Amino acid sequence: METYNSDRHPVLLIPGLNDTARIFRQMSTHLQYSGWEVHIVEVFPSNGKLGIDKLAIQVDNYVKSHFSPTQALDLVGLSMGGIIGRYYIQKMGGIERIKRYISLASPHQGTIIAYFSQTPAAIQMRPNSALLTELNQDSTWLAKLDVTSIWTPWDLMIVPAYSSRLPVTQEEVLHVSFHGLVARNKAVIAAVIKSLSQKLGASDRNIAIE
Repeated sequence: METYNSDRHPVLLIPGLNDTARIFRQMSTHLQYSGWEVHIVEVFPSNGKLGIDKLAIQVDNYVKSHFSPTQALDLVGLSMGGIIGRYYIQKMGGIERIKRYISLASPHQGTIIAYFSQTPAAIQMRPNSALLTELNQDSTWLAKLDVTSIWTPWDLMIVPAYSSRLPVTQEEVLHVSFHGLVARNKAVIAAVIKSLSQKLGASDRNIAIE
């Protein structure tokens, strides 16, 4: 039986476009070993054919069915999963229970790669899309929870790579060679553990993953 640290919030991991729970296998293992209760929230379909606002409903339903109304949570979203998480936080009441939000290479300002697809989610991830414009017009949520943006300047899926930045947040810029390796990268996993470990509103020591 897993033994979790009751002082730590359960962690929601939301995969990205065309990802499954497998993308978080290494991160989930490290988090569970370190005492976190981990929930990987897979959304369906993950191929972009359902809009981000619709996929966020699945996150909301998962939270409501797995946790009590007073349970505080932390959320880590990868790529499109980070935008799904933002929509849940900002538009569906998630801000009332999410305490830490960590985005991993998420296109907060959009990615020009999204122009190569006509799916609803891809259209919503284009620069200046209606959905991203609506989310980015509201900056008040940033002050209500701990927010960390982790991204790589070598990202060829989030173009330009600095679109993953968020204003007035903690930031980790890590040189991961490929977008698909972000969630598996040891330095990224260490940065996630660092952000989840620190006291709310405070910084913490560096943590290395062996």
